[in-house]
Parts: sequence; C-alpha cells; structure tokens
Amino acid sequence: MRDTAIVFTRAPRLGTVKRRLAREIGARAALRFYVRTLSRLLHALAADRRFRTVLAVTPDRARFRLPLGAGRGVARIGQGRGDLGSRMARALGRFPHGRAALIGCDIPDAGPADLAAAFRALGRADAAFGPAEDGGFWLVALGPRRPAHPFAPVRWSGPHALADTRLRFAGRKVALLRRLRDVDTAADLAATLRDPARYPAPARCASASRSRSDRPPTPPPPARSPA
Repeated sequence: MRDTAIVFTRAPRLGTVKRRLAREIGARAALRFYVRTLSRLLHALAADRRFRTVLAVTPDRARFRLPLGAGRGVARIGQGRGDLGSRMARALGRFPHGRAALIGCDIPDAGPADLAAAFRALGRADAAFGPAEDGGFWLVALGPRRPAHPFAPVRWSGPHALADTRLRFAGRKVALLRRLRDVDTAADLAATLRDPARYPAPARCASASRSRSDRPPTPPPPARSPA
C-alpha cells in the first residue's frame, strides 16, 4: 500500500490565515507568505512518486487556486468539524491500514525528504513527530498501530503540544525527526528570510496586493565588527 502525505491547510483567504503573524506584518503580507509556502510545499510533494499527496482543507467546501498550478491533480478532502486534534485525527483516520503522515503548510524548510524520513522511521516505530522550536510539532506520521484518539487532550498553540500528544503514545515506540521553525511571528519570518536558499523569492498571489505597508519586514543587515 502506498504511503500517504496529508498537507493540512486552511483555505488561503485574506484575514483568515496566520492571524498572529498578520497582526505584526499585515493581513496581505501574511496571506502572501501562506500562499507561497503552501504552493512550494505542494508542488514539491506532488512531484515525488514515493508517496501520494492529499490536501486536507478547511472549510471543507472551500475552492481556491494556487500560483503556477501548485497542487494540480492533488486530491482534496475536507477536515470536518471540531478542534485541531479532532480534525487531524479524522484526516489520518481516512488511511487506517497504511502509513500516513500529516504535515503543516507553514514550515518553509519542510520538503519531500522529511516525508520520506518519516515513513522510514515508521519501519521501526509506531509514530514519528517533527518537533517545532516552540514546543509543538510540524509533522506527525502514524502506522497502522495507533491510539484510537491520538490527539486528546492536548494543549494546542503552546509549548506543551508535543509533550501532551506523546502521552497518548505511552507504551509505543516514537521516533523524532529534525527540529524546525514554524513561522508565527515577524521575528520568525525575519529569521527565515535571512537565508534566501531556505526561502526563495515568492510567486505573487493573485489576491495579494503590493501594498508597501503589508510587505514582510526586511531583515536588518549584519552588524559590522568595530574597527
């Protein structure tokens, strides 16, 4: 059975995505970041034949197009109702007999190699997590042997999310992947932008204007050592 990569996303609409980031850099700039990161990830995953890629969307019936045809031909499923844990469990539960990995769409450094690493880890573990620097996780991969309710109760959006989730896997072998940064604040974004190789120039989103006030902050130049 072919492994399944599930990209977990909210429909990219102005004012509904990356709200914490939007409060600092503007809603349009946050939307541009979200669209380009989602598009880049989907394009890379869909081109990789080691696994199939599925896009799990909320709201369920949202319709949207991404730049440069990203995600074209990728199957879409609705996340359904409930909190984050309920929706994640529902998406993974659609593939109960094989190996499935769910990945967030706001991690600029993530790519196909991380999904491949997760599926390799499931050869020796029941679950694999990609830890985030803020205490959460950017990826979770499960094999057929999994808890009935893998994400309850969990304190989401805080430093305890991964630790709380791992409690549900007591007695099962868990593998940890590399630690990555998700982008929730202007400081996170600036740290990512300092390395163009990690975050290439964006394709413009059709719904995002070039309002100067909404552009992501430009990282300051490196400080010079005193003469």
